[in-house]
Amino acid sequence: MMAYLRYGFAALVALVLVTIALANRAMIEVKLLPDALASLFGMNYAFSLPLFLLLGVAVGLGLLLGFVWEWFREHAYRAEAKRLMRENDVMRKQLDRAKQVAPSIQKDDVLALVDSK
Repeated sequence: MMAYLRYGFAALVALVLVTIALANRAMIEVKLLPDALASLFGMNYAFSLPLFLLLGVAVGLGLLLGFVWEWFREHAYRAEAKRLMRENDVMRKQLDRAKQVAPSIQKDDVLALVDSK
């Protein structure tokens, strides 16, 4: 059931994107600098492309920038999780060594029940 919802949502998004592309297929000119600055510097770089392509590139670059920004922001959390994982591994090894060294120590009945679970 969930797969059908996922496919339906993907089809709906695709339909909306195709509709936007068809509605905005006029060619536009994109300039690197405003006319006043271009004449001042003596360079006027410009190119033409469909509006829907410019919108798609802008949205894609925005998403990419957001993902990279979030990845850098979460670096401290990932580092802390890695540190805790290493600490957990060290404690498990110490516990295993302690169990091997003293297996014959008499256990309390309550502790035996807890360890059995």
